[in-house]
Amino acid sequence: MLALGATTERMKIVATLTVLSLDDELANRNIENPNTRLGSLFAGLRQRGWVEGVNYRFEIRSSFGGPDRLKSAIKELIDLNPDVILTGSTGETAAVMAATKTIPILFATANDPVGNGFVQSLAHPGGNVTGFTSSTAEMGGKWLQLIQEAVPDLVRVGVLFNPKTSPRAGRFYLESIEQEAAAAGVTVIPTPVGTPTEIEGAISRFSDPPKAAMISLVDSFLVVNRHAIIAATAKHRVPMIYPYHYFMDAGGLMSYGPTLEVRPAEYMDLILRGTKAGDLPVQSPRKYELLINRTVARALGLSLPSTLLARADEIRE
Repeated sequence: MLALGATTERMKIVATLTVLSLDDELANRNIENPNTRLGSLFAGLRQRGWVEGVNYRFEIRSSFGGPDRLKSAIKELIDLNPDVILTGSTGETAAVMAATKTIPILFATANDPVGNGFVQSLAHPGGNVTGFTSSTAEMGGKWLQLIQEAVPDLVRVGVLFNPKTSPRAGRFYLESIEQEAAAAGVTVIPTPVGTPTEIEGAISRFSDPPKAAMISLVDSFLVVNRHAIIAATAKHRVPMIYPYHYFMDAGGLMSYGPTLEVRPAEYMDLILRGTKAGDLPVQSPRKYELLINRTVARALGLSLPSTLLARADEIRE
């Protein structure tokens, strides 16, 4: 017997491409774990009458491992002829779009989808693609403001990113960071990394005087390597602010970014029922949250001001 809201058609195929290794906890598909993207997706689909194994089949492929793996993972998904493909980053979306102009593509996070050529406009995407933006370029300045409050004697700030996976090779956010830094008298030091082995060395550069902190940009490479980043910041006592709560769950100091909402399930439901992806407007975050770990702050020798703590949506110990 079909669940409420199910169709009598063939079983739908929901596909997703992830940059994460499939043994990464963020790729956990446990419906009881809302802190992962897949857990929240499955929960949201179930609320809308979609039950895995009853009226839809879920297929996941990982691009973890380099360009060749990305190419083969996309081919595997396209060959399944799925009803919708969920992508998790800007780079993945571009790669899948290059492979199909007909299968609906839903990006869970993307930066500057118009500038990247994903959609014609946010209100009227057109084509076979739609989804959700993660933040605007001005977010860079906000990250600098917040880390400067946490480290008031800040002289320089390193900006960590991978040019191959960060929006516009890092420039999407760097411009607003540099503008804010110029007004605040802080020196910005772009810190590109291309492989996991470069991470610790890049972070260690900011452990010595003059006083420094770091900003992690929105970047799928950094999410994949978040544990190595957190370990290096702890070892070298470098304060860093992050764009997602994923870094906080790994032991980060503070993050400011969009709340995790069950929005992809909302659009996936509509697409599975026949709505064209290009007819669904691209949505921007509805709420941002500031998370702070006070225990990590103490370990870094920081005495966080009460004005900053008062604005936190969540304080972890």
